[in-house]
Amino acid sequence: MERAVGAGEPARVHPDDLPDGLVIADHRGVVVCCNVAAARLTGTPAAQAVGLPIERALPLEDPDGRPWWRLTDPYGGLATRTGQPERNLLLPGAREVLVSARYVRDRPSGEVTRLVVTLRGTEARQRTERGNAELIATVAHELRSPLTSVKGFTATLLARWERFTDDQKRLMLQTVDSDADRVTRLITELLDVSRIDSGRLEIRRQPVALDEAVRRRVDALINGGLDPERFLLDIQDELPSLWADPDKIDQVLVNLLENAVRHGSGRVTIGVHRAPATRTRQEGTAVTVSDEGPGIPEDAMQRVFTRFWRGSQHGGTGLGLYIVKGIVEAHGGTVTVGRSTGGGARFRFILPAGTPAFLR
Repeated sequence: MERAVGAGEPARVHPDDLPDGLVIADHRGVVVCCNVAAARLTGTPAAQAVGLPIERALPLEDPDGRPWWRLTDPYGGLATRTGQPERNLLLPGAREVLVSARYVRDRPSGEVTRLVVTLRGTEARQRTERGNAELIATVAHELRSPLTSVKGFTATLLARWERFTDDQKRLMLQTVDSDADRVTRLITELLDVSRIDSGRLEIRRQPVALDEAVRRRVDALINGGLDPERFLLDIQDELPSLWADPDKIDQVLVNLLENAVRHGSGRVTIGVHRAPATRTRQEGTAVTVSDEGPGIPEDAMQRVFTRFWRGSQHGGTGLGLYIVKGIVEAHGGTVTVGRSTGGGARFRFILPAGTPAFLR
C-alpha cells in the first residue's frame, strides 16, 4: 500500500498503521494479511491468523447466529457483487464488531482475486445508543411530573368546578400554566440538543446590546421574587458592536443566571466587559457569571458542558450547559468554567465583535 507525501517519494503505509482492523484473503480464501488492530479486535494473534481460511480466522456470525461466510459466499456467489456494506456481526463469545468487505476482481464479473475485510469496534456506536437511551429516560422523567400535575388539576376542576372558590380556581390554573411552561421549555431544549448534535442550529444575526440583555434578564429574576441584593452588575461602557441571535443569547443568559441562583449561594456577580483581541481571537464582548456557592470540583470541570451533567440535586435535565456551549460556539465564541474569587462557580463566554460582511 502506498500514498504520495507532498511532492516527494511515495511513502509505504504498513497495515499496522491503519486505525481499523484489516484482514486480507487471497483467491483461495486464505488469510495473507492481518494487522494489529484486527488481532486486537478478534483476540487472535496476527501470526496465527495468517495462513488460515478466512472463515476460521474470522468466525463471524450474524445476530441470529448464522455463519456469515456461508451466507455471503464471497468466492462462489454472484459475480457482479463488489462487496458487503458495514454491518454489526458477532465474534466468538458474542463480541460485537462492525464488518465491511470488498471483493477485488481482476476484471468485471471475474473471479475474486482478493477479499479485503475491515473491522471496527462498536464502542462509539454503543456510547451513542446509551446517550440516546439516557436522553429518552430523562425526557420521560422530566415530562411525567408536570403532566401528572396538569392532568390532576384539570380533572379536579372539571369534576368539581362549582365547589371551588375563584381564588382556588385561579391557583390551580396558575399551577397548570406554570407546568405547561415547564413542558414547553423541555421540548425547546430537546429540539436545541438535536440541532446542535446535527450541526443544524440556526443563528439569525442582528444587532444585540449585550448589556441591555443582561439587565433585562436580571430584572426578570427580581420581578419573579428574588432579592435585588442578590445580584451585582459590573458593566463596562462603550462595548464593541455585536451581531448575534438575540433569542439564543437570551437563552444562554437564562441558563447561566438560573444555574447561579439555583446551584450557587450568596451574591451573583454578572460582568460584561470588552475582550481585547489576541493572537488566536478577535475583539469581542465577555460575559462572566459568578456565584459564592460551593463551586464545581476540579475533576468535574471537564464534564460540565456535556449532556446530562448535573452539579447538584436541585433538579433540571442536565442539558442547559450543553446548549449554552452549542449556542456560543455557533456564534464563533468560546465558553469556559472556573472558580470565582468567592469560591463558587464562574462561567465566562466571549462573543466576537463585528458586523456581517454584507454590511461593511
